[in-house]
Amino acid sequence: MNTQPNDSIDPLVSAMLDGHLSGEQRVALNQRLQESPDAVNRYHELLDNHEALCSIYPGEVYAESLDDEFVSRSVSDGPSHRPETWFGPSLKRMVMLLAIAASLLMTVGLAGYIVGNDRGKDRNSEAAVVGRQVEQTIAGHAMLRHSVALQWTTGAKSYRDGDVLPGGKLQIESGIAEIDFFCGATLTIEGPAVLDVQSDWSVKVASGRLRANVPPAARGFIVQTSEAEIIDLGTEFALDVGAESSRVEVIDGEVALRGGVHDGVHLTTGQHQWLGQQRAASGGDKISGFADLESRREDAEAERFSKWQAFSQKHQRDKRLIAYYKIADMPPGRTVPNAALSGVGKEATLVGPVQRSTGRFGQPSTGLEFDRIGARARTRIDGEFKAFTFSTWVRIDSLDHVYNALFMSDGYETGELHWQIRDDGSLMFSVMIDDTQEMHHFSERDGSLVKAAGLAKVYYTPPVWDISKSGRWFHLVAVYDPAGHRVTQYVNGELVSNEPINDKFTIENLKIGPAEIGNWGQPFRKTPWFSVRNLNGTIDEMTIYNAALEQDEIHNLYEQGKPLGY
Repeated sequence: MNTQPNDSIDPLVSAMLDGHLSGEQRVALNQRLQESPDAVNRYHELLDNHEALCSIYPGEVYAESLDDEFVSRSVSDGPSHRPETWFGPSLKRMVMLLAIAASLLMTVGLAGYIVGNDRGKDRNSEAAVVGRQVEQTIAGHAMLRHSVALQWTTGAKSYRDGDVLPGGKLQIESGIAEIDFFCGATLTIEGPAVLDVQSDWSVKVASGRLRANVPPAARGFIVQTSEAEIIDLGTEFALDVGAESSRVEVIDGEVALRGGVHDGVHLTTGQHQWLGQQRAASGGDKISGFADLESRREDAEAERFSKWQAFSQKHQRDKRLIAYYKIADMPPGRTVPNAALSGVGKEATLVGPVQRSTGRFGQPSTGLEFDRIGARARTRIDGEFKAFTFSTWVRIDSLDHVYNALFMSDGYETGELHWQIRDDGSLMFSVMIDDTQEMHHFSERDGSLVKAAGLAKVYYTPPVWDISKSGRWFHLVAVYDPAGHRVTQYVNGELVSNEPINDKFTIENLKIGPAEIGNWGQPFRKTPWFSVRNLNGTIDEMTIYNAALEQDEIHNLYEQGKPLGY
């Protein structure tokens, strides 16, 4: 074995780190790494300054090595990821690992890694760079946690339960809204009301009635009126703001008034103060308390759940149904019945750490959480079908993986489907057209060469989810219509994408076979490796039709199934 001097590899590694490694240099670097353990050690030493590479290696990418037997591939819809066994001596494995790092470095560029490595040097900056991604940020001061019969004023911006509330005006026509400010204060507001969210610690009320609960961590929270500022010193007070005057009453604890004729006044438990020149007949003691709000919400959720159950009992008789997994009212145990007329023997079985939780109708209903890697619900649906409509209610907490499963056929063989959410919030639906073909193309979305084990096309939507929507329930629908040559996708009853099925990607006989809800497990049994695609979220309904539903039908499913606050 010919051993090269350690320093002879330095210029090649330097060129590689700068992203300027020529084809000739690449061959030379490959040769030296294969021939010399010392060169490998030096290579490793030079890369030690770029340890951030290890933290950014994406599991969905198989980067090009210096050996031709390993092929760079990253599949746009992911189903053909069949992890390969690494053969050969340990040296070769080391070369492969280092080559992966090199390829990633050249793809991203040196600057990104310098920022990643130096991110700890700027202690005054909170925008740390993790791998290739800048830390996510969102704008807002509070969150609409719960509502009961809430109606927003016509023409005003409206929000749903779970939405982050930015700064600005909120106009409520009727109903009750419970708002959590990020400082820890909670407001219960009864409409009609107009208020202006100013910061995590401050809100201005133009009109309306509210009750504020301020724990110790939020002490100092300010509610402004036209007459004065109310500074809560803990823990609860009520406020009624009318056209001519306002009335504040301390239910428990103490508040301080600042500004105007009341500047410096302190009120304690049981005391109240009029803040205007006139006295009104109404009093803050009539404002709903938190216990009352919770009771009213529970009653409303139970009524909403009951209406959905009545609808679903009729709906499950639809002869077009292949599967109807009514998780929201599933019985105890590890089996989700298939309520479709043809559903006998097609139930879903919970596997791994699937957790039962609250569904979209609150305490009366059930959801299934798939937030741990092994969590899944497995089923088997044999037969051939002419069209697909997939419908689900899902709450997404985060998109932790490149691909996040909704419903996936195991092997992704000819006629089978994959339904997923990409990490950018786009919905993905695809059907394998011919699994015997091997296709290659450059994916602009992935920025790399794609090697797909079969002829298929992924139909994407624009991004429909981001981190600000974490914890909200969504109704998602994908319609695959070979006869109509269209793939349409919907969110909350509204069309978000409409794409043609070209002749090349047309297939008449569709299949499902063994499949999973909320994950995609180990479809190829020759290897212990599997893709990590469990959904970090909750599903409480999954419906599959052997038909292409029309838009009005899909909108009706949303209207009949939506929870409170939507």
